[in-house]
Amino acid sequence: MLDSPSALEATVSRLFLEESHREERYAANQLAEHRLYHTYQTPDRIPSYRRLIAGNLVGPVLASYPCEVRPTVVGWATDADLWLRRTAIIAQLGAKEQTDRALLTYAIEANIGDTDFFIRKAIGWALRQYARVDPDWVRAFVADHELSGLSRREALKRIGS
Repeated sequence: MLDSPSALEATVSRLFLEESHREERYAANQLAEHRLYHTYQTPDRIPSYRRLIAGNLVGPVLASYPCEVRPTVVGWATDADLWLRRTAIIAQLGAKEQTDRALLTYAIEANIGDTDFFIRKAIGWALRQYARVDPDWVRAFVADHELSGLSRREALKRIGS
C-alpha cells in the first residue's frame, strides 16, 4: 500500500505519463481509484487528474466535494482542450440521483455545436447514463436541443424517443 497521497500521485503519474503500453494507463487509473486510496480522493488531486485527463477520477471527487470542484469542472466545459471539455461532460457518469443537472446541462450546452466525434459521443453517453435516473428529463432535453445524430442516438438508446 502506498502510504501517502503524494506517493500515490507520483506512482500514478509515472505509470500514466511515462507509459510505453496503454495497459500502464489503465493500471494508473485503476490504482488511483482503488478503494484503499478512497481517502486520498480530495480536491487537491484535481490538478493531477487534469494532467491525466481522468474523468473517472474527477467524478467521485466532484460528488464528495461539489463546492470545491464544481467551479473547476465549469471551467473545463469551455476550455480549449477537447479532452478537458469531454471530461466536464462525462464527469458525473456514475452520480445517478446525485447528478448536478445544472452542471450537466451547462457542460453539454457549452459543447453542443462541436463536431468532434469524442465530444458528440460524450454528450450522448452522459445523457444515456442520466436517463437511467430521469428518462423524461433526458427525452425533454433531447427534444429541446439540436443534438448531433450521434449524441441523439446515444442519449435515447435505452429509452426511445
